[in-house]
Amino acid sequence: MTAGILNLTIEQGTTYSQRLTWKIDSNAVNLTGYTARMKVRAVNRRDREPLISLTSSAGGGITLGGSAGTIDIAISAASTASLVPAKYTYDLELVSSGGVVTRLVKGTVTVAAEVTY
Repeated sequence: MTAGILNLTIEQGTTYSQRLTWKIDSNAVNLTGYTARMKVRAVNRRDREPLISLTSSAGGGITLGGSAGTIDIAISAASTASLVPAKYTYDLELVSSGGVVTRLVKGTVTVAAEVTY
């Protein structure tokens, strides 16, 4: 399966939330037993630490919705406030209980500058 392309915009200094649903042939994929991970990095700079690193572990920023197939991504306003406005790259991977890794989506993340702070 080729990853879908989804370009995101995060507004600096605001709480970011996004809900995705993984479906195959219009049927939600049961995510029970899966884990998820997402990283945001500077474009073409794999040698640098990620600007954002999320996981589905408790408090990790990603919540999986089991049989509903939902993936909820959340980043606090305090975390987005520290991001430098620019364009970045990201991907979101899901890992089955059997260890199969699926890159679900990838794309750019544009951080839009905060004016009111």
